[in-house]
Amino acid sequence: MPTYKSLIFLLTIGLMPVGSATADVTKSDQKQAAMKIAIIKQMYQQDADNQGLSNPAVLQQYANADLQAAMQLEQDYFDKNQTSCNIDYDVLWDSQDPDYMQDKKFSITKQGLVQVSLAQGSDIYYELSCDDNDKRADCQVADVSLNEDGRTLRRYLLDTCR
Repeated sequence: MPTYKSLIFLLTIGLMPVGSATADVTKSDQKQAAMKIAIIKQMYQQDADNQGLSNPAVLQQYANADLQAAMQLEQDYFDKNQTSCNIDYDVLWDSQDPDYMQDKKFSITKQGLVQVSLAQGSDIYYELSCDDNDKRADCQVADVSLNEDGRTLRRYLLDTCR
């Protein structure tokens, strides 16, 4: 029986925590995550306040140069062909007829994307590019995930609107 007691003792010790674990998240990462969420909240509030009628579109106002260039391809395509190559719904709200007052939940994914969970059941993922300087960090929307398979708005516009 002493071997069983020794084995149980060793197993018990093996399951006990030794030392303290530290998180990989630094204060800088937390600050940037909070800033990213604040930018996306601001974008949604502006779009809701204007009922989606901002000109230029709210997403374009918050987009970085690469996403703006892809969005310009869409406008150029329309000017040339008098037809749209765009997605047929409002990307921010994943809807053709958005409910601007619906509840929204904002969070950061493990990949650093801002996830917006809409009350209607949709999740939209925003990739932001941020430039840190001494006084503040400036973030812009680099891309928007359209669905779970990783297809993005920028890729869609680049592929479809040429």
